[in-house]
Amino acid sequence: MATRLVLNSWKDWLLSGSPSDTRLLHADVSDRILVFPPDLSQGYFQEILLPDDLFLYIHDYSLNRDLMTDVSEGDRLEFDFPIVGSGKGYGFVVPYFGWKNLAFRRAKKRFFKVEIFFKRPTLHKYLQAFMERLSPQTRSTAEKLIRLMYCYHGGGSSSTPVGMLNRIFDRSNAQDSHFIFEQVANKTLYFDALDLSYATCRPVTPIMQQLMGQILSCPYQGTTRRTYLEQKALQLVSLRLEAMGQPQSTKFDLSCIYQAAAILRKDLINPPTVQALARQVGTNRLYLNKGFAQVYGTTPYGYLRSCRMWYARRLLMTSDLSISDVATEAGYSCRSHFAIAFRQLTGMNPKAFQMTAWQRAS
Repeated sequence: MATRLVLNSWKDWLLSGSPSDTRLLHADVSDRILVFPPDLSQGYFQEILLPDDLFLYIHDYSLNRDLMTDVSEGDRLEFDFPIVGSGKGYGFVVPYFGWKNLAFRRAKKRFFKVEIFFKRPTLHKYLQAFMERLSPQTRSTAEKLIRLMYCYHGGGSSSTPVGMLNRIFDRSNAQDSHFIFEQVANKTLYFDALDLSYATCRPVTPIMQQLMGQILSCPYQGTTRRTYLEQKALQLVSLRLEAMGQPQSTKFDLSCIYQAAAILRKDLINPPTVQALARQVGTNRLYLNKGFAQVYGTTPYGYLRSCRMWYARRLLMTSDLSISDVATEAGYSCRSHFAIAFRQLTGMNPKAFQMTAWQRAS
């Protein structure tokens, strides 16, 4: 069973460290070093404060035991670049919309990454750039998510995404109730949010890897170091945003890929074969596979599997269905096959995850 921590911020479970820690690749007295309690890990989080509400983190840790974190995050837009561990080879953009996040971290796995995030007011500039690079479908989803959380945080007179997010963040920072997305989103929006998470994930290019290496091996100190790291971090963010541009294809209209994905989301129990799905959206199997790889970075079956696990997570968190019934609703005829797939994705048994979710809600 995983250790569970309920936190207002992920920093709550860390201890103060020292810039002279020999594990650090480089450091300055202005850095904030946070280390894990000895019973959890021997790793560290290094926080480098840069100008203009820009924050740079270097994380390097391996947990001694499985850890579940139930954490509320405030006003920030996060850019993640994993080097070792989960997500290696891909960059992620993580917008926070004012709900609590239940996350699971596996023991004995190294997590080593560069993380860049913006807080207000600079946050709004990069959030706008992020939104502009989403496809029309995913941009609409992001706006619906913002409006949903805006309503649950009390609403008001604002009608712009920036105004609504300010309201959400103000309420979040005030330690008011934090909402669990799985409980407040309807099924359609919940599945659309999965597509948004796919849209924020892109491969790390060689140029990005070069910039990450320069950040990790910074040779400077003091003001020169801060200026150097700020430039490299902003270059990395700029490249990451450019990579989010709508995928281009000269072979077929990508709308058929989004249509195929919607069909798979709608019928988890009896989905069409890839061949039948291709015919249904007016293309062929080869182009369908290429389109899914381009848009989602996986196969149609891989996308279907993610949808099934995503839906199972929601059912486990919000219903009192048995594990067998959850498996059936998620499209699995065999409970053991479902349990294996769920463990592979989350690192937890479905029952353990369900009990943790129920404990969270109590």
